[in-house]
Amino acid sequence: MAAKDIAFLTGASGFVGSAVARKLLDDGFAVRALVRKSSNRANLADIPLDVVEGDIRDAALVEKAMQGARYVFHVAADYRLWAPDPEEIVRTNTEGTRAIMSAAQKAGAERIVYTSSVATLRLAGDGTPSDETMPLKAEDAIGAYKKSKVLAERLVERMIADDNLPAVIVNPSTPIGLRDVRPTPTGRIVVEAAVGRMPAYVETGLNLVHVDDVAEGHVAALKKGRIGERYILGGQDMTLGQMLAEIAQLAGRRAPTIKLPRELIYPIAYGAELAARVTGREPFATVDGLRMAKYKMFFSSAKAERELGYRARPAREALAEAFNWFQRAGYLK
Repeated sequence: MAAKDIAFLTGASGFVGSAVARKLLDDGFAVRALVRKSSNRANLADIPLDVVEGDIRDAALVEKAMQGARYVFHVAADYRLWAPDPEEIVRTNTEGTRAIMSAAQKAGAERIVYTSSVATLRLAGDGTPSDETMPLKAEDAIGAYKKSKVLAERLVERMIADDNLPAVIVNPSTPIGLRDVRPTPTGRIVVEAAVGRMPAYVETGLNLVHVDDVAEGHVAALKKGRIGERYILGGQDMTLGQMLAEIAQLAGRRAPTIKLPRELIYPIAYGAELAARVTGREPFATVDGLRMAKYKMFFSSAKAERELGYRARPAREALAEAFNWFQRAGYLK
């Protein structure tokens, strides 16, 4: 029996990373996963991975762990909209990306799939979907997370252009679905709305995509993506009001109807961030989140559909799977 191709994966314990790991295994790859010692490994308990403990910024360890891997998937990222030290998010996402890309090149990886984000794209402003032709400048990015992802994506693009890095970039939108153990900021909205703790909201727009469709898109990018290109892996555009109405229906609750002006919530967000500095717990409302809510974050996956054969299920199905998983896992008490 021929040896399986090894795919080296960062972020395997995370929401998107664990979905990518499962998809790779389903497609017959052997997966070697770099996982931090402190990471919650609940998502890895039932899948056969070769786990290497370490940090993405440890260049020597990463280079050693990557030996023999034919492909590299860099999915790991510090995905927080708030941190006591915002520069920590920037350092992790830029230095970690540089270390992984450099190690992949030294290891002779045949192809790399780099997980960026739609956070690196400019929003249209008029509610029309953005696409891959609209890169955002780092100085225009709202908050440390968006800035970090812009800087990291530009770093990868420079390495592709200057060093012949064989990388394809994917830009997931807002994933939801199974195994959101942390949960992500969007998963927190599902939980809070499902248990009735969101009687009012600030209207905005999101592009919701099932996490398993994002994982399918990663593997499609490996097989069919063009080196140096970026591909939006999105799903369906929805206003937050529409999303909350879907969740209310799933939970058998009345949908919230009170739309709050953003300006009214800023003092609450400032207060929540001050409290978070004391408790160390991430605030539910953040100033950067409110600033982003001004725009409808709508995106088109037409390029990925055309070039990768990418397809995403309706947002309603993704929300239902997310709701059912949170219910089974005991989050909706």
